[in-house]
Amino acid sequence: MSYPLLHTLFCFLLLLPFSTVAQTNGTVEVGASITAGDNSTTPWLSASQDFAFGFKQLQDNNLFLLSIWYYKIPDQTIVWYANEGIPVSAGSKVGITAGEGLVLSDPRGTELWSSTPIPNQVANGFMRDTGSFDLVDGGSVNIWESFKYPTDTLLPTQIMESGGVLFSRQSEKNFSRGRFQLRLLEDGNLVLNTRDLSTNFAYDAYYWSYTYDGVNETNRGYRVIFNETGYIFVLKRSNESVVLGPTTVLPSGDYYYRATLNFDGVLTQYYHPKTENAGPKTWTTLWSEPDNICVGITASEGRGACGFNSICTINDEKRPNCTCPEGYLLLDPKDKYGDCKPSFTLSCEEDDHKSSNGDLYDLSVLIDTDWPLSDYEQLKPFTEDMCKNSCLQDCFCAVAILRGYSCWKKKLPLSNGRKDRVVNGKAFMKIRKGGLPVPPPSTTDPRSPPQDIKKNDRTLILVGSVLLGSSLFVNVALLGAFCLGFFLTCQKKILSSRHGFGAVETNLRCFSYEELAEATDGFKEELGRGAFAIVYGGAVQMGNSRTSVAVKKLDRMVQEREREKEFKTEVHVIGQTHHKNLVRLVGFCDQGEHRMLVYEFMSNGTLASFLFGETKPSWNQRSEIALGIARGLLYLHEECSTQIIHCDIKPQNILLDDYYSARIADFGLAKLLMINQSQTNTGIRGTRGYVAPEWFRNKPVTAKVDVYSFGVLLLEIITCRRNVEGSEMGGDERAILTEWVYDCFMKDGLHALVEDDSEALNDWSKLQRFLMVGIWCIQEDPSQRPTMRKVTQMLEGVVEVPVPPISSQISFISSHGVGEE
Repeated sequence: MSYPLLHTLFCFLLLLPFSTVAQTNGTVEVGASITAGDNSTTPWLSASQDFAFGFKQLQDNNLFLLSIWYYKIPDQTIVWYANEGIPVSAGSKVGITAGEGLVLSDPRGTELWSSTPIPNQVANGFMRDTGSFDLVDGGSVNIWESFKYPTDTLLPTQIMESGGVLFSRQSEKNFSRGRFQLRLLEDGNLVLNTRDLSTNFAYDAYYWSYTYDGVNETNRGYRVIFNETGYIFVLKRSNESVVLGPTTVLPSGDYYYRATLNFDGVLTQYYHPKTENAGPKTWTTLWSEPDNICVGITASEGRGACGFNSICTINDEKRPNCTCPEGYLLLDPKDKYGDCKPSFTLSCEEDDHKSSNGDLYDLSVLIDTDWPLSDYEQLKPFTEDMCKNSCLQDCFCAVAILRGYSCWKKKLPLSNGRKDRVVNGKAFMKIRKGGLPVPPPSTTDPRSPPQDIKKNDRTLILVGSVLLGSSLFVNVALLGAFCLGFFLTCQKKILSSRHGFGAVETNLRCFSYEELAEATDGFKEELGRGAFAIVYGGAVQMGNSRTSVAVKKLDRMVQEREREKEFKTEVHVIGQTHHKNLVRLVGFCDQGEHRMLVYEFMSNGTLASFLFGETKPSWNQRSEIALGIARGLLYLHEECSTQIIHCDIKPQNILLDDYYSARIADFGLAKLLMINQSQTNTGIRGTRGYVAPEWFRNKPVTAKVDVYSFGVLLLEIITCRRNVEGSEMGGDERAILTEWVYDCFMKDGLHALVEDDSEALNDWSKLQRFLMVGIWCIQEDPSQRPTMRKVTQMLEGVVEVPVPPISSQISFISSHGVGEE
């Protein structure tokens, strides 16, 4: 063979791979088609073969879904689907026509779905490496693209315009439109909400991006952008970007990204390695919203995260698990996220209504469980026994919830069920006894006691009968045992009364002094100290594991009356509260002269150490901490069964957990208010620099003293500077932070407050908003200060923050001349 011929043959062989690539460059000609179940036809692939368009076979071998999926990864995750997720049978066909574009038809040729309307004739289709299937005209202009009609997933480079919506699936395997939506509203807010499947009516949102503005249209969000590097953000018309997820992501060249509204209502961004070297071949969660969907849904209508009468619990992946309570079964056994129905009938028929309350029904006790939106009656003050009996005797009552001294009765159907420690209460759920009702004793039998005899009276009659029918020795023994039991019961009540405890301590563990001495290795590791106590680190046995704790030991040198007062206050206050931004009380010790409180251990120490250390924390961390403190105070002021004024908000009393979330601690100075009480008179409490001016003027103290302290703390968080610096500051004009901040605000010198903090400066609107909120909080007149609810709303951007008033109304009195209590 001649050399020129060999050279030509060699070049031809070299070009073969490139010819193959050209055939799979993503272009699909008009007239091309794919048939479901036909193994001789292949899906239309993108040039990189990352994505495929065609029929994806479902679990039922005879059903197929016209969809787009990741072609290279093992699970071939679906990211888009046609026909609102309704599958088709084998033999169905999809093809490209010039007039209608994509057309889906069943085996008989009946059209099921198409991409019409389209403005021009289609020249060809194109499966892009981004995951979008496009139709283009003769001028190579896109006239239709799947990215414009998202289903439950967004991909990098995809944009959702104002009015856009994602629908969740009905279940993991059912791609029909489900109960959850992600919508970019016309007012600029990106929201998650549930909906009614039959009417598409949208219930109240359970997540907001806070990117709307009711006054200034330029501040409204109008696009959700998932850029090619993996970041998702809402773009405002002012070109400000509000990032939804984390501020750092992995390199997009090594990972696939997707954001999916899962069938259970959780919006999640995932990443998946493109190669074996980049990590395990699985989807990993990067971030998700909401953090806890079980407690996040607060709409007054609809089912909530799970079905009616169901209970939602959050798992380690922040996804909901749904279960039916005792005595209830799934309405559809195949849908574990669906409704639960009682296996008995709650009846108000005459025979049932007349029966004794214990004859037909029993109560199942569920801890930290609630259906918060099904109340029809609230009773207070009520004990546990009173709450139980009230439900048993009420034929409408399906469950009663006891929180503090309030009893809420609820009837079917129950909605928004959740089990979470934030509930901090007990549920008494009515269940039918197995047998028939026991008939009441006949009134004609003289030996039968009258029906109106109470339970305790029946017990006394039983004891008396036994005593009368027994020997003298047995009588003495029984009488002794009875007296001993009676004495111990009374003694327990006396001790409880003497120490000021009621039902609260039953939810806490009572430790002995010896247990805590051993747990702390003889009180060896000191974590910190205050005016009345020293805090030690340790570990206690809780169930099958050891839990790290902080043990607060009240100082022996303090007078007994003062120790007693603070101890009772802390146990009562913290024992009745539970919120993710409050430190949880695990237990206490009340043995002899020893008074100790056992808290959960906060691994990242105090906010003071975090805020005023050598390295300035990020602006994002600081703003989240400020929001957490505000939400915790809002809970104390308005959402507890007993209203609480903390009285000593400062960085040393804010602790940080494993995730640097803020937890309010040290309720030793707390002042409790009754539900209908709004103010109190008391001696000066608190710490220099954080004390509101009304403390010095013998004026009634309200929750606004905490608002003042929070305002000072917020300014410290913004600037990373202490409110009152030590003497080393000398004559520095910044020595009193509140004065310096307001001076900078009046002179439009906000840059000086954060200096070289580029992250804060780039988030200018939030920085300005937080600063104005802080100035509002330190108003001298308490009536000028907002409530913590208003503070929280302003920080979140839900309501507009007005410009604070002139400096004469700002108080700096607490920066001078008051020491710590």
